[in-house]
Amino acid sequence: MSTVPDTRVSSADVVGGLIAAGSIFVGAIGVVETPVKIVTVSILLAFVAVRMTDRYRVLAAWAVGLSIVWWLLGMTVAVITGNQLY
Repeated sequence: MSTVPDTRVSSADVVGGLIAAGSIFVGAIGVVETPVKIVTVSILLAFVAVRMTDRYRVLAAWAVGLSIVWWLLGMTVAVITGNQLY
């Protein structure tokens, strides 16, 4: 019997963590581009990451929260500057 915990990471956790990080990046781009199209994809990716990973659930939760902030900020910037929403 071993007392060393199992530190192996499943492939679903790795992919979920990458999707969460990608969601944060895509959402940040959506602030300066068309926020309705881009940040909506970011929010969907964040929800997929939350459902997919268990090990990186804090990162995935941050991705959801930041995606909502990106959406609000992107819509505000687009309305103030007169850029396209979609």
